[in-house]
Amino acid sequence: MALDFAAGCIGGAAGVLVGHPFDTVKVRLQVQNVDKPLYRGTIHCFQSIIRQESMLGLYKGIGSPMLGLTFINAIVFGVQGNAMRKLGRDTPLNQFLAGASAGAIQCVICCPMELAKTRMQLQGTGEKKSKRKVYKNSVDCLVRIYNKEGIRGINRGMVTTLVRETPGFGVYFLTYDTLTRSLGCEPEDPYMIPKLLFAGGMSGIASWISTYPVDVIKSRLQADGVGGVNRYSGIMDCVRQSVKKEGWRVFTRGLTSTLLRAFPVNATTFATVTLFLMYMRDGEECSIQDSEPQSVQLQPLQPQAQSTSMQAIVQQ
Repeated sequence: MALDFAAGCIGGAAGVLVGHPFDTVKVRLQVQNVDKPLYRGTIHCFQSIIRQESMLGLYKGIGSPMLGLTFINAIVFGVQGNAMRKLGRDTPLNQFLAGASAGAIQCVICCPMELAKTRMQLQGTGEKKSKRKVYKNSVDCLVRIYNKEGIRGINRGMVTTLVRETPGFGVYFLTYDTLTRSLGCEPEDPYMIPKLLFAGGMSGIASWISTYPVDVIKSRLQADGVGGVNRYSGIMDCVRQSVKKEGWRVFTRGLTSTLLRAFPVNATTFATVTLFLMYMRDGEECSIQDSEPQSVQLQPLQPQAQSTSMQAIVQQ
């Protein structure tokens, strides 16, 4: 299990570096004022941020996910692997349940982290150098919110985070399991790494599509209050106001940048985790090829008892 946590940390850091600019664009598009929109779409948002705020504008708020997602991925991969070991049988339902349990548990870290990230990403919008910074960094952001609003304040958006993450991670691991089985990723396969990248990337896309409308509401709730004005009294009020003003298309705001981000981030994360575990466990047991062919799927998560495709890559 220690290897699962270590692999999650490494995979999480790699994923953040690859995908944070797309996340900044996603948040800006999700929460911009529809009456006075600053951005016409994904490409225009990218161009505007770079022109007005320099390349560094795309990396606003990266401190929070760089620290938080490292622990989040460690928790996710560790909990998912341990849950699969407890469940015993490697079935699609168990893959979903193990992923969902991991998604629910990591919300304790994910919600405050994304709150700080969102606030930092919105700070100084359109300014190359912010004239007045409300928050010095992600930690200062959370401290200020806590001092003003208490525990409830730093957990703003927790319900929507739970609703997004629980089924989202279930779909995430189920899709990866299904694709790696179908693609037949084996250690001797010369195309194993491209297959892992494809499976990981598509898993991220499937996960985001399955829960994206909830993410829009979460972002709006966490951004609410920036500038001192609160627009929403709760989740349903946010949904009602958003749909009334912008129609059902509001739930697709920022989806393009999210999917552009989802593929490389999750391809990098899953491939990094899988290869790390494969080589670490290979080193521990001398040679994967010489070990007994336990039916083990190529997952960076747990030893499988009844996998049908990728054999003997991840050993306990």
